[in-house]
Amino acid sequence: MVSHGMGYTPWIILDRDGVINYDSDDFIRSPDEWVPLPGSIEAIARLSRAGWHVTVATNQSGVYRGLISEETLVAIHRLLESTVESAGGKITALVYCPHGPSNGCSCRKPKPGMYQKLARQLGHELTDVPVVGDSPRDLEAAVAVGARPMLVRTGKGEMSIGSDVVSQAEIFQDLSQVVDFLLQQEQ
Repeated sequence: MVSHGMGYTPWIILDRDGVINYDSDDFIRSPDEWVPLPGSIEAIARLSRAGWHVTVATNQSGVYRGLISEETLVAIHRLLESTVESAGGKITALVYCPHGPSNGCSCRKPKPGMYQKLARQLGHELTDVPVVGDSPRDLEAAVAVGARPMLVRTGKGEMSIGSDVVSQAEIFQDLSQVVDFLLQQEQ
C-alpha cells in the first residue's frame, strides 16, 4: 500500500516515445506522426483523476540533428496535452532534452537532469517516484536519483529486457498496466 501522507501529491515521470505514443527510428517529426499507443491517454487521465501529478521527460535529439524544429516539437507536446485533457486528465509538467548524444549535457537520459528539473518544479523529492520508460537509459536515470524504475514492453521495452539496469525494474506490458498497478497499491 502506498501512503501519500498529509499534503503530499503522488507523482510519476513518463518517457514519451514508446511509452505514451508509438516510437519511430526516424523520429516523430510532426503532430501528424504523433500517434498514442492504445490505452495510454486513458491511463494518464485515470492517474490524473486519481490525484497524481503526471509528468513527462523525453530525449528529443531530432532537434539537435535538425530533423524537427523546437516550434514543431512544442506543437506535438501541445497535441499530447490537449489529447490528455480531452480524456479528462492533465500533464502537470513536460520537459525535454533537445541535445544530441555527443553534446555532453546533464539533461539527456541516462543522465538525470530532466528528472531533477521536474522535482524542483514540483517541489518534491525523487525517492521512490515511479519512472516509466521503454529503454535502459530511462531506467538508468531513475536509478541514479533513487526513483522507482518501471519498464514497459511497448516501444523498445521488449528489446531492453536483459539489460543490467532492467533487472532493477518492475516490468509491465504497457502504461495501462502500470497505472492499474499503482492505483491498486493505493487502496
